[in-house]
Amino acid sequence: MKRVALLGATGSIGRQAIEIVERSPDLELCGLLSGSRPLDALAAAHGVAHAQVGGDATALLEACEPDVVLNAIVGFAGVGATLWTLERGVTLALANKESLVAAGELAVAAHARGGGLLLPVDSEHSALFQCLEGRSADVVESLVLTASGGPFRGRTRAELERVTVAQALAHPTWSMGRKITVDSATLANKGLELIEAHWLFGLPYERIETVVHPTSIVHALVRFRDGSLLAHLGHPDMRVPISFALSYPRRAATPVPRLDLAAGLELRFEAPDLDVFPMLRLAREAGERGGTFPCAYNAANEVAVAAFLDGRIGFLDIAATVERVLAAVDGAPARDLADLAEVDDEARRIASGSRALA
Repeated sequence: MKRVALLGATGSIGRQAIEIVERSPDLELCGLLSGSRPLDALAAAHGVAHAQVGGDATALLEACEPDVVLNAIVGFAGVGATLWTLERGVTLALANKESLVAAGELAVAAHARGGGLLLPVDSEHSALFQCLEGRSADVVESLVLTASGGPFRGRTRAELERVTVAQALAHPTWSMGRKITVDSATLANKGLELIEAHWLFGLPYERIETVVHPTSIVHALVRFRDGSLLAHLGHPDMRVPISFALSYPRRAATPVPRLDLAAGLELRFEAPDLDVFPMLRLAREAGERGGTFPCAYNAANEVAVAAFLDGRIGFLDIAATVERVLAAVDGAPARDLADLAEVDDEARRIASGSRALA
């Protein structure tokens, strides 16, 4: 029986994870954390003694002693729980991509010290993990992340000047939380995944590609040195990567619909438009510059997306805000989580004081 601590229990990932646990006789919830929503009924239904709303996630983890931590906290707030889990060698099912974006070097070092399993829950990184499993790094030429392109694929910058929040939240293929859905619309989500892939799989940025794949059937591909590609296909349903991480290495059954290969699948790919969607370009630049530039990128994006969702800035102002922040910070490496938190705070202050948000 695996004891699972679920951080972000009331969000999109959390709700689907609970469905997976309910279907799995070898999984049980031992801890629940929510950012703001009550957990009394959920904890009672699953017999969970350790449930917490807000506060320090590591206090909950210390109390419930999990075998697996599913970190589905949104944003930089999830970094501390990731470092705690990796440092102690507890299996980490990671849905909080910001942990590796903001704290990549610290997380990799903690993982090496702890020696536990790190299983990505993002659909693209789970797909890459599965395509790479059991293969040596020297046979890999590059990784290919796929992006749906979001609701504004094919638009011009002029057409994006007056898009509404409702339009940005109308994702064509995935059902996700509000913040990640806006990130998908700006392609910031693919930028965050690019940086995360660098730290997860240890490849330099020039060997990580991104392509637009509107139907979201192919979640990722791996190019090998002999010219072949290995792809992971499936319906766009987060229950698959969640189940893979929680049941690993057993690969439990899920109720997800099966692909009908005879129905005429469209496997079309195209290059992302980095002029119309500069957040992907800015993420690659931040990653290549290293240090705490990715942390600043993430912090500025969180502030700008929140402002957009509140109706205080326009859609194009998100990228403009992030670009200004990256130009203003020094990007010095962080020695520890306290250093990283200072960088995060500074980037948020700069973002909040930018012209778009002033």
